[in-house]
Amino acid sequence: MDLAIDFCEDVPRLSNEAIRKIVQTFNSHGAVAKVSSIHVNGWFGSHDKLTTTIEYFQQEWTLSLSELKSKAVFVGDSPNDEPMFKEFPFSFGVANVLDFKDQLQHPPQFVSDDVGGKGFSQIAEQIIKNQIV
Repeated sequence: MDLAIDFCEDVPRLSNEAIRKIVQTFNSHGAVAKVSSIHVNGWFGSHDKLTTTIEYFQQEWTLSLSELKSKAVFVGDSPNDEPMFKEFPFSFGVANVLDFKDQLQHPPQFVSDDVGGKGFSQIAEQIIKNQIV
């Protein structure tokens, strides 16, 4: 479980300094904090999207990570998706991931032209058209 602090979805956009302060507050209390495109997510523990994805697919579908990587793609939009971008050979970002390009050591392999849902639709169309995975 995590706590998501909205900084622009249903509230007026907070400044980058305010977002940094939220991250620092989580960190100062021993929590992990990651910025998404609309929230700062904070949690206690060493899990992230990748570790929980691996655990879920092993428990519910009996798929190993190597099997999952050969059968799945990942689409994300922000730094909290970086573990998935790094691990999945078919990793995609919707265009708003470019807002964070300086923060990503492991960006997605491919980036859509459009942001948000339109970017996701563009990616889905290309996956279907090219029969990726």
